[in-house]
Amino acid sequence: MYDPDELDRIRSGKSDWENETLSPVLERFGERNDRFATVSNVAVDRLYTPTDIAEIDYLDDIGFPGEEPYTRGVYPTMHRGRTWTMRQFAGFGTAEETNERFHYLIENGQTGLSTAFDMPSLMGKDSDDPLSDGEVGKEGVAVDTLKDMEILFDGIDISDVSTSFTINPSAPVIYAMYIALADQQGVDRSEIRGTLQNDMLKEFIAQKEWVIPPDPSLSLVTDVVEFASSETPNFKPVSISGYHIREAGSTAVQELAFTLANGFAYVEDAIDRGLDVDEFAPQLSFFFNAHNSIFEEVAKYRAARRIYGKVMDEWYDADDPKSKQLKFHTQTAGQSLTAQQPLNNIVRVTIQALAGVLGGTQSLHTNSFDEALALPSEESVRVALRTQQIIADESGAADSIDPLGGSYLIETLTEETEEKAMAYISEIKEMGNGSVRDGVLAGIEEGYFHREIQDASYEYQSRVETGDETVVGVNKYTINEDTSPEILHVDETVQDRQLSRLATVKDERDDADVAAALETLQAAIDTEENVMPALIAAVKAYATMGEIMDMFEAKHGRYRETVTVL
Repeated sequence: MYDPDELDRIRSGKSDWENETLSPVLERFGERNDRFATVSNVAVDRLYTPTDIAEIDYLDDIGFPGEEPYTRGVYPTMHRGRTWTMRQFAGFGTAEETNERFHYLIENGQTGLSTAFDMPSLMGKDSDDPLSDGEVGKEGVAVDTLKDMEILFDGIDISDVSTSFTINPSAPVIYAMYIALADQQGVDRSEIRGTLQNDMLKEFIAQKEWVIPPDPSLSLVTDVVEFASSETPNFKPVSISGYHIREAGSTAVQELAFTLANGFAYVEDAIDRGLDVDEFAPQLSFFFNAHNSIFEEVAKYRAARRIYGKVMDEWYDADDPKSKQLKFHTQTAGQSLTAQQPLNNIVRVTIQALAGVLGGTQSLHTNSFDEALALPSEESVRVALRTQQIIADESGAADSIDPLGGSYLIETLTEETEEKAMAYISEIKEMGNGSVRDGVLAGIEEGYFHREIQDASYEYQSRVETGDETVVGVNKYTINEDTSPEILHVDETVQDRQLSRLATVKDERDDADVAAALETLQAAIDTEENVMPALIAAVKAYATMGEIMDMFEAKHGRYRETVTVL
């Protein structure tokens, strides 16, 4: 991209600058730190020049928005055409309370809904299960039956809104309920829009919420992908999530590499099922973290698009451009939020959100400043939403496509991130004897991912404890004051109210219809058919979450993690 003679002049000029201009200042004043590095401990050089990106070919490596290699974005106009979807996470208590929060967010300008579920729902347990006692509605909304889903979206036309569901082991049941709700509302299934997280591989790697073992879990994910490709073409059946991998303590490169490897594993499983890659790949979506090192994060997103486009083309023979376009949701880093001086979190979230925007995200969740203490209050969630709106409407960050593209620093970081991530992906593929899917499954069983993430997490925490990594308000600029804000308290009557509704549903439903629907589901499980049609019929009969998930556990057993010495 640069003339060799010009590069030599730049190298010579830089050497002269270092000797004549920089050196006297360093000798007299030094620099403010001995160590300059990202949150992931990637060293940041003092200065970047064209010599750092001399090997880059603009058209092959950077290109133009909406064209391969998609480094600069998957759409020709990106945020100039429309801003990202502003999708604030919401869910607590009963369906009525979360429905009220949904309406509040929509009234304040939110453009997409995002649903958080309580732990029993996440784990496929009913609210009246003994294991659910004390957890009902505490960290998300309780959903036991289709009745809860009906109340959750009361007064909301789901043909007009895009809805995300952050749930994994029991994700197919929630998906079935949403389809049943669309059928009730008279909304054509092809019109519903949204995203189901449904990413079981990262659960075994990082978040640790599971019911059945990895192999049948993967098969269940593919059931949803297969069904969605024909029935709900505008709904994303899986959101391949690096967010929780990063929250577990990984570096940015590990987050990117392990997430993409999981994505390629899903692609391979669907192809082995007999699906054409261009039939389902356009519906795949991704979910990344946005941490504090703004330039590292932007480089991560740009490298993600480039790797995905190349691999989908070269490894999986994708022809449709949409099959090669990595589209992703971003959430700011919950792990970075501090209980100390929580208002500082507003600044952290703003920086992280800006990284997502500058990196070309398709949708964004901004964490609330009080989330290190409790579920967000109405005030804090409004501030989080306003943060996005100010970035969109006041900052100018969304006015130019890939505004940091061409920066010597950004292009260098993008190249380095791509190279390191591909080294991880290639290692995983080798572990599977040429199959990324088999490599991911082997890595889960052998503790490979756990070791990599644990080592990175330990190194980060060690830097915090020694003061090499600054966390404002925690190990630097501390104060001896109570800075706790007013926080949201979940009403302790939530569990009683939820149990009462569940009991009413069980009393009023047709037991014969439930039994017949569950029998049909059992047959689908036993014969390894796609279970989605039977799941939809079961939830329409008001079979409960627990009744359904217990059937999968009875067939495949409950997963127990292999203990490894780390």
